[in-house]
Amino acid sequence: MTQAILIVDDDPAQRRILEEVVNRDGYRAIPVESGEAALAYLEGPSGADISLVVLDLVMPGIDGMEVLKRVHPAKPNLPVIVLTAHGGIETVVNVMREGASDFVVKPVSPERLHVSMRNALKVNALTGEISRLQKRQRGQLTFADIIAPSQAMDPVIRLGKRAAQSNIPILIEGESGVGKELIAAAIQGEGERAGKPFVTVNCGAIPENLVESILFGHEKGAFTGASDKHAGKFQEASGGTLFLDEIGELPLDIQVKLLRALQEGEVDPVGSKKPVKVDIRLISATNRDMLQMVKEGRFREDLYYRLNVFPIHIPAIRQRKDDIPDLVAHFIRRLAAEEGKEVVGISNEALGMLCAYDWPGNVRQIENTVFRAIVLCDGETLQVSDFPQIASMVEGYAEAAMPRTAQAPAPSPAHAASPATYAPAQDGMMGTAATPASAYIPQQTQPQSNTLADFARSNFSDGISITDEAGNVRKLEDIEAEMIRLAIDKYKGHMTEVARRLGIGRSTLYRKVRDMGLEVREG
Repeated sequence: MTQAILIVDDDPAQRRILEEVVNRDGYRAIPVESGEAALAYLEGPSGADISLVVLDLVMPGIDGMEVLKRVHPAKPNLPVIVLTAHGGIETVVNVMREGASDFVVKPVSPERLHVSMRNALKVNALTGEISRLQKRQRGQLTFADIIAPSQAMDPVIRLGKRAAQSNIPILIEGESGVGKELIAAAIQGEGERAGKPFVTVNCGAIPENLVESILFGHEKGAFTGASDKHAGKFQEASGGTLFLDEIGELPLDIQVKLLRALQEGEVDPVGSKKPVKVDIRLISATNRDMLQMVKEGRFREDLYYRLNVFPIHIPAIRQRKDDIPDLVAHFIRRLAAEEGKEVVGISNEALGMLCAYDWPGNVRQIENTVFRAIVLCDGETLQVSDFPQIASMVEGYAEAAMPRTAQAPAPSPAHAASPATYAPAQDGMMGTAATPASAYIPQQTQPQSNTLADFARSNFSDGISITDEAGNVRKLEDIEAEMIRLAIDKYKGHMTEVARRLGIGRSTLYRKVRDMGLEVREG
């Protein structure tokens, strides 16, 4: 899902120029002709989709300064780039004081606007992520901070908000990676314990002989190695919320003590002579079938009914695929900013492929998959070829991912003494070791841009030699430059068509042409 940028300018010619610059950079331009129209759009239902505003300062009626004064208090995290014909110090100080992220002096330089938009969006993405982390750390995360626009998540959010208004014990059920801890944190942030401690315990990650000590605490000298007194997780969470993840992994003997702690509101630290009163709100979570565990005698029935007072089931991603576009867009913005990559969106074909996949690892797998794709991507838009693992598992997309793994034509007889071909590295599945995309295999090598190699292979009968006269492998930039020259010549300088055929963005193509010192005469 491409980020939307609102362009506000009363000059039709200037608006068209700005729209072209924004679209060329891979964003979605939404032009309006006045301050009144800009406010109406931002305050309407589509206003939440806007990631950035490019705002002309001088307009009839409601001018840019007035728009800025009204928008910034309502949407403090929305970056605004102001366009002004007068770049005086006083003007700059005034617009920055009102909340503008940057300013650009007219006439607009596409390069200057390009840098300004990129910087503003990157800073905003990181600021938003930091804000969410801080709110979560402070116990103030709310359901408004959770990306869950699908109807399948409506019951989860509705039940979560209802449960937040009381101290009723909650059991959150769902597969691994669906976001159970996030829902638990939002329940605390919506309730009266907001801002209080939110303590998380993964019951499946605690050594069995340390479970009691970690949960309930211990006195100094209570056992070998207990050199200091330790307050357990119950005492740490007193006054706030204790989140017990993977509750089904608790040993049976600890289940008895947990039941008593919940019933009596007190814990017995190991080695202590008297119990300690605690005031906690308990939220537990599991990815197991708890009722089946009770039937098999692996979980206490009385504890199960004590925990399962208010159950909330979070559906898997395959049951709420409407969330995938928003999750992917969120991870692209955040991870691209963190990695310093110029990725701004994802192609419709690639997004369709991601929506067709079932995601057994749920949200966690989506995040890791997008992370890998951003690292692999050389352009500004994620393509099917950036998701080779997913493409191999979704019907109809395996061939679309071939540009990254296809082989080049056989070398010409002149170079037969020193064969060199491009072959795919063998990718591992998610969570397993994979051969790096740039790995060098004896007598084989991986091109920097396989879409360019595939283009050369399919469009030029002679191909492009990857070895020089001495039989040595040529530099990647030399091969790429030759491909671009051939493409420009074949399509008579039509750069849009050249970029499409090469599988890269127009701005990327222009940058490569400029860096290589190529002369282009558009047809």
